[in-house]
Amino acid sequence: MASKYKLDCEILNTTKIIDGIYKFKIKAPEIAKIAKAGQFLEIQVSSTGETFLRRPISIYNIDGEAVEFIFQVKGKGTEILSHKKVGDTINVLGPLGNGTFTVKEYKKVAIIGGGIGTYPLYELAKELKGKAETTMYMGFRNKGLVTLEKEFEEVTSRVAITTDDGSYKEKGFAINVLKEDCKTEKPDIIFACGPLPMLKAVQEFANSENIPCEMSLEERMGCGIGACVGCNVRIVTENSDEVKYNYVCKDGPVFNSKKVMI
Repeated sequence: MASKYKLDCEILNTTKIIDGIYKFKIKAPEIAKIAKAGQFLEIQVSSTGETFLRRPISIYNIDGEAVEFIFQVKGKGTEILSHKKVGDTINVLGPLGNGTFTVKEYKKVAIIGGGIGTYPLYELAKELKGKAETTMYMGFRNKGLVTLEKEFEEVTSRVAITTDDGSYKEKGFAINVLKEDCKTEKPDIIFACGPLPMLKAVQEFANSENIPCEMSLEERMGCGIGACVGCNVRIVTENSDEVKYNYVCKDGPVFNSKKVMI
């Protein structure tokens, strides 16, 4: 298993991106030194017992000795976290996850993200810069939720944005643009992260077109290290009668689209 640290990390910067979505930068040199694209952190949002379980949040960006993560306020834990201030300290366990994105030289790469699922893809896109011609496909429900367009433009060859309601850029789903582009030239690989319906559509398309595909899955995690076995996913085996499970936190969160059943 890869190395991981449990650290008290100082918050260096906080940014409210849009209502309910925040970006935090923390000082975590030990984590930043070994973290890979696709890994995540388990964050203790309260030391007073208000919330018992840590919150799993994907790494957005590795910046020198600092690590950035972006989260959406969805419940009590993330609400508490959103009120933390610069100079506060939070306890962080990470980097977690043994299934990471494969970063190497490619000719053409497609990266597709949906909603808040775009954020774990930034470090990947940044690391692929100069190694591949990369198109970032980003899908959001509406214009008000479109985030990090400029940031992805700086690290990719092209950014294609869709909105479900057509309020910004192209109306429809990001995968439709990807499919259209693939009629001209298929990418060497597809990387994906987002809501389950999107991932299922990407998986079906990639497998049917025989395009290698790696997907970052999002599941509820209790411990983040495979002890509570709450985030299991079924794995494809050669023997159809055999049932095998992996865990998103320990074996993932990134899986080969041909080897995982979602």
